[in-house]
Amino acid sequence: MGLREYIIRRLILMIPIMLGVVILIFAIIQFVPPAQRVGLYTTGNPRELRPEATAQLIHQYGLDQPVWVQFYDWIVEVLRGNLGFSETSSEQVLTGLIKRIPATFEIVLYSAPLIIFVGIYLGVKSAVAKDKPLDHFTRVLSIMATSLPSFFFGVTLSAIFIAQLKWTTAGRMNVGYFSTYVSMLGQGNWHVYTGLLTIDSLFNGRLDFFVDSITHLVLPVTVLVFIQTAVMVRVTRSSMLEALGKTYITAARAKGLTRSEVIYKHARRNALIPVVTISGLLVGGMMTGLVITETVFLFPGIGNWAATASQRFDLPVVAAYSMFSAAVFVLSNLIVDVLYAYIDPRIRLG
Repeated sequence: MGLREYIIRRLILMIPIMLGVVILIFAIIQFVPPAQRVGLYTTGNPRELRPEATAQLIHQYGLDQPVWVQFYDWIVEVLRGNLGFSETSSEQVLTGLIKRIPATFEIVLYSAPLIIFVGIYLGVKSAVAKDKPLDHFTRVLSIMATSLPSFFFGVTLSAIFIAQLKWTTAGRMNVGYFSTYVSMLGQGNWHVYTGLLTIDSLFNGRLDFFVDSITHLVLPVTVLVFIQTAVMVRVTRSSMLEALGKTYITAARAKGLTRSEVIYKHARRNALIPVVTISGLLVGGMMTGLVITETVFLFPGIGNWAATASQRFDLPVVAAYSMFSAAVFVLSNLIVDVLYAYIDPRIRLG
């Protein structure tokens, strides 16, 4: 089976998986009273409606109909892009979701490459230097980072660098440059190319905005890189140690290959499969919202938005966030499977 056929088959398998996820989300929603579920269909705040208007909407959207009829109507609304109205941000859910994805993606953009490359580099070095000072140091640091709660680390960094030293500021929700950015949008002096402030700042020729955007990313990126890299290091080290103990490594050494060729051309390539799995799940998990990190640093991403919505029982946001998370994880697994097939062509035949 070729790589193209393999990808097509995996894409087809995504359909029943996503359907199952949507059915599960809908089944959970059924435990919520119809008067609160109206928010999944309306484009305005359902709490501002009068009781008679709410009853009319319940009948209009079939919330008093059998479950299968409700499911069909809900799917139709979702496919139309109507995910309901968010009381948390006073806007349509789809609008709020699209608006906040770039903020989360911006953190992932600067965190994920560092986590993956630094984690693989240190993991390989630690495995090669097994039981040597470098290995002991890397293992101790990894255990410390894994054991450190992200919220505690984030609050500590905020207390030191924001409250005390005032080297940087929190998120992008209440800082001066963000209000300037919004005003420039209204005047037409700012062109949105990607939705990412660091990238758009450069495209608009505003180096001051770029520097200010970077300063707001430093602390959340630091927290993620320090904690998540530890996981990558431990997985890479274990995988490399297993690969170095294989018979083909012994055979490669017997052929007279150099130490670098044995480690980097043979052992590391075969050790990458579990590392690819962790990397895919890591990026997928980060894209579904860095709830704790975004909340600690007041970053206006989808994680912070979903956390606030869940506290206020904003059902449309929670449902949309669940579907978005499921789609991201399914897509992440697809990318991981494709990378598997590239690293080891034998997997395509499975």
